[in-house]
Amino acid sequence: MKKQVVLPGIAFTERPEPVDAGIRETGEQRSESAPPAAAEAMLQADGWPPMADMLHSLFVFEPTTPEPAPITVLGLDCGGARGPAALTAEQRALLQEADVLCGGKELLAAFEDGDGLKARPLPLTLPLEPLLSRLSQMRAAGERVLLLADGDPLFFGIGATLVRQLGAEAVRLIPAVSSLQQACARLALPWHKVVCLSLHGRDDLGPLNAASSKGAPLCILTDARMTPDVLARHLLDRGVDWFTAWIFERMGAPDEARHQLSLAETACRTFGPACTLLLIPGEHPRRPHLGLDAEELAVEGKLITKKPVRAAALSLLRVGPRHVVWDIGSGSGAVALEAAVLAHEGRVVAVERSAGRAMSIQENRRRFGAAILDVCLGQAPECLPSLPDPQRVFIGGGLSGEDAEDILGHVCHRLPPGGRLVASCVLLDTFCLCRRFLEGLGWPLEIMQVQASEARELAGDLHLAALNPVFLLAAQKPASGGA
Repeated sequence: MKKQVVLPGIAFTERPEPVDAGIRETGEQRSESAPPAAAEAMLQADGWPPMADMLHSLFVFEPTTPEPAPITVLGLDCGGARGPAALTAEQRALLQEADVLCGGKELLAAFEDGDGLKARPLPLTLPLEPLLSRLSQMRAAGERVLLLADGDPLFFGIGATLVRQLGAEAVRLIPAVSSLQQACARLALPWHKVVCLSLHGRDDLGPLNAASSKGAPLCILTDARMTPDVLARHLLDRGVDWFTAWIFERMGAPDEARHQLSLAETACRTFGPACTLLLIPGEHPRRPHLGLDAEELAVEGKLITKKPVRAAALSLLRVGPRHVVWDIGSGSGAVALEAAVLAHEGRVVAVERSAGRAMSIQENRRRFGAAILDVCLGQAPECLPSLPDPQRVFIGGGLSGEDAEDILGHVCHRLPPGGRLVASCVLLDTFCLCRRFLEGLGWPLEIMQVQASEARELAGDLHLAALNPVFLLAAQKPASGGA
């Protein structure tokens, strides 16, 4: 048996201790006090590094048998009965043939009293990398491994991880009814129309924010931290109030509980650690749109980028559906809201130093249900390092102060190659500073002046009143240089 492939992307934060001394060759017990020469001789004698080194990376091992059996992942119905007696004849046959039975502690406990079982238990623990390495070794040595999982192992389960790390030929998947299917069956809801999300063990609410505006039912798997009430409060804070929540606790168990609630009611309740949450849209979701009128927004002191400037700036930004967009010096958040229309599966961050204006942006987000819009109250550039890396940046304010070059420098450093920056300048000194800075980086630069007029009443008729001219500087980070 020898090392065949080192899988990419596997790293340990600490070196694991040997978990199976039986893997060492008989009589080759290594002493901590053995001199380096002896250790080197031992390494050359059997071709293996020390166990701690061997487990430091995840290996796929070359089989010692002609056709080793794949690792079988057996799905069990969510919330159903557990133990050998609850299995079908085919499933019991797999259990009887297994040399190793792997699974979570609760699943293993249900099978520990099975009569005639030869399989030795192996708890499924985190991080997964050492466990996957060990499973690969066992399979290569000819042992039959049966891994127990809830529901469909490919529905936010361990099945996808095993296939990705060990290869499709090394894994056999036997699914059961998933939590999504069970919940949808209870509501007679076609589940092929449902957007599925898992927040079990995850902190990123970005996918939930993006999915909330699709007008489709959402199925969300929760955990002890991301409970239905936490998620309801999050959505309501962003103006998303058009869902009816169906919460299934302990689904499939004799004491299953289900609740039909509004999001406001859900936010006031408490729920168990593992729920299946279905959100059914009751009406068309509210969304921002391009060309927002000032009368639609909460605006402090008329600090709003005018509609023609917004249209030109967004065309120069070239925002894509999954982009992360920064709007620095956001004011009322008008540019950020319209950017959210274009980056509808991404994320938009409105950066504003004034607490009053930041509250206006939050109110405008609530009015339009723009869940993907985050509001960052802070002074640029100090608040920028904590933000996700952007692909597009609009700077509508903050460049007339002494921090202008620091802001530009941070933005240009964080943008990836191909990322775009658009700066809006009213003052000539600000325009000259931006132009000099960007030309100094050698970035391709576009300069546009937007000068528009609006019709206003005068003497019983209309006249065109000129708006302040605004310079827009657009630059794209080249692939081979720049900050």
